[in-house]
Amino acid sequence: MKIDKNIIKELTDYLNEFNLTEIEYTDKDTKIKVSKWSVPNSSETVSVATSTSTSTEPKLKTISGTEVKSPIIGTAYHAPEPGAKKFSEIGKKIKKGETIMIVEAMKTMNHVPSTADGIIKEICVEDGQPVEYGQTIIILE
Repeated sequence: MKIDKNIIKELTDYLNEFNLTEIEYTDKDTKIKVSKWSVPNSSETVSVATSTSTSTEPKLKTISGTEVKSPIIGTAYHAPEPGAKKFSEIGKKIKKGETIMIVEAMKTMNHVPSTADGIIKEICVEDGQPVEYGQTIIILE
């Protein structure tokens, strides 16, 4: 395979002309990607914003109660459809097996049942938030 150096030169010129960091060219069986990375000179100043805390103790969140975890990876929804009544609200009493949330995975809406009876103490995920397998989504008292 012979690479056309003129194409690479032209792509490099485009990088500089349009102040790009990366450009890609594809033609039939050929794919060329040109990128540049700029490293600041020692004469340039780089400012970094940092925040510090006066407390030296790490803040640990203690969980007390029964955790209901996501059975699958997907997107959590609090209601069956936008604008509908939510399955779960803090303070609501629920029974084992009752739907507490929906986790959508691959265009399939999976109802997540409560694993225990109790009162909802905390909802740990936002509506529309991605969730992982085994991630706590609700805590019951």
